[in-house]
Amino acid sequence: MSGSDHLAGQVADCLLRIEMELRQLRLWEPERPPREAFASTEPFCIDTLAFTQWLQFVFLERMAMMIESGQPLPAVSGIAPMAEEYFRGRKESGLGLIRELEAVDRLLSGQ
Repeated sequence: MSGSDHLAGQVADCLLRIEMELRQLRLWEPERPPREAFASTEPFCIDTLAFTQWLQFVFLERMAMMIESGQPLPAVSGIAPMAEEYFRGRKESGLGLIRELEAVDRLLSGQ
């Protein structure tokens, strides 16, 4: 198993745990938002999607597709700070989700 295969496996495990955290927080959505919501030019589609929608329908899906098709993974990631901001002042702590996103950030950034 090559280093990139090992990394892809570790990231795939994190993606599954991110999904589990979203489900535990009851933030997993059964239906996709409308197509127009994905046409945003803003980072994280912040003007058209909730952060957790972006995680589910953009980040998780794109990362899974990259892993499945053997494409190179991003060399840098900084998603955990967005999650910290999203959960600031909310009733859910999101701590488990933030930890998983920190793990993905570390893996992808080579730390």
